[in-house]
Amino acid sequence: MNIEQAILDHLRALPPSAQREVLDFTEFLAARVGREDRERADWSEQSLASALADMDDEPELYGEADLKERRR
Repeated sequence: MNIEQAILDHLRALPPSAQREVLDFTEFLAARVGREDRERADWSEQSLASALADMDDEPELYGEADLKERRR
């Protein structure tokens, strides 16, 4: 028996008022997981932006001629 089937078996044994509580809780969990995913994505974007923020101010260590020389 998989976890989904086990949950359904227990859910069906509950009275309607308790089933409503289960529904409320699953909606809460879904909202929390969605919020955590969005926060994780926001942090990733901020981290990348922060890492690249000062790149334009850095002097170029290698020019196009250096790259062509290396490819020979």
